[in-house]
Amino acid sequence: MTEAGRGDARRVSAFLDAQAAEAGSARNTLLAYGRDLSDFMDWLTDRGEGLLSVSRDGIEDYLTHCDDQGLSRATRARRLSAIRQFTRFSLDEGWREDDPAGRIAGPGRAKRLPKVLSRDEVSAMLEATPKIGRTETERLRNLALVELIYATGMRVSELVSLPISACRGDPALLLIRGKGGKERMVPLSNPARRALSAWLNHRDRAEATSALGRLVNGKGARWLFPAASAEGHMPRQAFNNLISQVAIAAGIDPGRVSPHVLRHAFATHLLEGGADLRAIQTLLGHADLGTTEIYTHVLDARMRDLVLNHHPLATGKVPGRRSS
Repeated sequence: MTEAGRGDARRVSAFLDAQAAEAGSARNTLLAYGRDLSDFMDWLTDRGEGLLSVSRDGIEDYLTHCDDQGLSRATRARRLSAIRQFTRFSLDEGWREDDPAGRIAGPGRAKRLPKVLSRDEVSAMLEATPKIGRTETERLRNLALVELIYATGMRVSELVSLPISACRGDPALLLIRGKGGKERMVPLSNPARRALSAWLNHRDRAEATSALGRLVNGKGARWLFPAASAEGHMPRQAFNNLISQVAIAAGIDPGRVSPHVLRHAFATHLLEGGADLRAIQTLLGHADLGTTEIYTHVLDARMRDLVLNHHPLATGKVPGRRSS
């Protein structure tokens, strides 16, 4: 690597450190920024340029290069976001006198409606869950997992890494630590509280010599769902496999179901019931309301139904007017 390249690498490292310390960016976000800026640096090196000399035209050429590679709009938007963050940081640090990425229009994201399960389908899954598992331990744990994710809309990473300390005392609310270490409170439904209580009682009564007892008394002591994994708690993939088993037992195509689909079902069903979009934003832990607005298709459908079923012109019940 040239001296200029090493200088750019040091600046990217300083930028990532600042993002972690000041913006509270999540580890996955920092890793993505690092990968995207590394790719951008490699491309600049081939052109004989660097991060401090690249112009707006150069950045737009790079985005064209990404498009030519067949990268999706979402990936190109993310790469531009990383470059924008870095050039703004460079301006603030006095490394540059301009911000070449500041006014570049991004490719945007394709608006895809999330896959959604109906209420009946979720009910079928909840009814099937208590039968999934070879032992009482597995069945109680599985029911607590599925009830909790649908009741709270948690991300799967948040669910499997729930600390036992957050769940003691029959809580009506759960404190969830989400992306970037941000915390939020989410209420629990009565079925979720019952399933959680049953699992906690079983977990606490586990004999020290049993498989669960060894987990509880070992590395899994601090986790609600202990497991023989490097982290000490249930891995995400294990929960993904559980959801597929539950879907099959409920007579649903497992290809339609994932932990994220259950998170979407949580948000969609709340909106169908009249919940406010900003409340959904808070419950999901979205930093930006724009992320939550993908669910407005539910509101649109509800508004259409409201007009078609209740507006006098749609129902033909305008006072003093005969329907034709």
